[in-house]
Amino acid sequence: MSKEMLEAFATLEKTKGIKQDVIVEAIKAALVAAYKKNYNQAQNVEVEFDERKGNFKLLAVKTVVDEVHDERLEYSLKDALNINKAYEVGDEIRFEVAPKDFGRIAAQTAKQVIMQHLREAERNHIIDEYSQYEDELITGTVERRDNRFVYVKIGNVEAVMPHNDQMPNETYNPQDQIRVLVTHVGSDSKGAQITVSRTAPNMVKRLFEQEVPEIFDGTVEIVSIAREAGDRTKIAVKSNDPNIDPVGTCVGQRGARVQNVVNELDGENIDVVKYEEDPSDFIANALNPAEVIAVQFGDDEDEKSALVIVPDYQLSLAIGKKGQNVRLAARLTGYKIDIRPESEVEFVDESSKAANEDNEEAAEVAENTTDETVAVDTETEVAEEVEATDDDLEAQVDDAEEQEELAEPEEEADEE
Repeated sequence: MSKEMLEAFATLEKTKGIKQDVIVEAIKAALVAAYKKNYNQAQNVEVEFDERKGNFKLLAVKTVVDEVHDERLEYSLKDALNINKAYEVGDEIRFEVAPKDFGRIAAQTAKQVIMQHLREAERNHIIDEYSQYEDELITGTVERRDNRFVYVKIGNVEAVMPHNDQMPNETYNPQDQIRVLVTHVGSDSKGAQITVSRTAPNMVKRLFEQEVPEIFDGTVEIVSIAREAGDRTKIAVKSNDPNIDPVGTCVGQRGARVQNVVNELDGENIDVVKYEEDPSDFIANALNPAEVIAVQFGDDEDEKSALVIVPDYQLSLAIGKKGQNVRLAARLTGYKIDIRPESEVEFVDESSKAANEDNEEAAEVAENTTDETVAVDTETEVAEEVEATDDDLEAQVDDAEEQEELAEPEEEADEE
């Protein structure tokens, strides 16, 4: 029996990852529980395990007394002396209890305790081992599927992929090798549970990290991702090195890098756009491949909204099929985007507005200058007219004096 016991321990440790010490503690607890169930007493029980032979011993500890009041806890001195003459009152005697003497209910209790301990140990082992893989890519094998989950074998454990984490354009058959993202490692009433996904946005990020070394080492950074799994994804990237083009780095030579990601996602379209600190430039990039004329923001800073003006012939391209392009752009940028064609929106271009203001100021200055000049000219003309009038008066006075002087000799001649 001992050999079979040790082999069972080794098998459990290999298949379930449960250490022998944990199994031994589980059996000890089960024997104590069974003894308590059978004798309604467990405070004087000890369990010994021989690691070399693989044997368990269940010992009932009793105290030597003169008069026995509870046979479960006490042993008479008279009977103790028959065992060994050296026993005295207060000594403890250990008696081996055979588990085969337990009743059916006690045996069932022992089984339940062992199974509970093993489940807890297995759950803790799975959580400890796979917590490091949370939010990481891992390869698994499809085992089966039902109406709720696709069950994927990962190592020695079985993970579940809920319906909303399954790609709508993919079919999962038993023995298929698939790459999944571990989204949750936890436990429930049935034990440890690992949840995986093929639709999570971070799966695209992890795929790009594997394909693009510059993303893995941090030279190029993925700022945000907006994804509608199985159809289209937009990712915004920026470069921490001014000499490196983030978009070209992610796309790769002749599109090789991004194509590898597309192939892994079964043909899902991927748009790589450049992240900009200026929100208007970022929104314009996010609406790629549509052309943007202008981006205007609302007055309410708490509600991040933007009005995007596009050429009339670009309106359908900017909105996208069933609004997909603008919807993904809004998720990517974090702004509520309203798209309007150029013909339906009256907007003022900032540069033209500034130029008009400058022209108005210049015209106003010129007008003021003209008024001042006119005023100066008027004053000059008045002064000249006054001066001319004075000269005429002086000339008239001189003429009158000359006439008087001429008239005086004539009067004198008449008198003579």
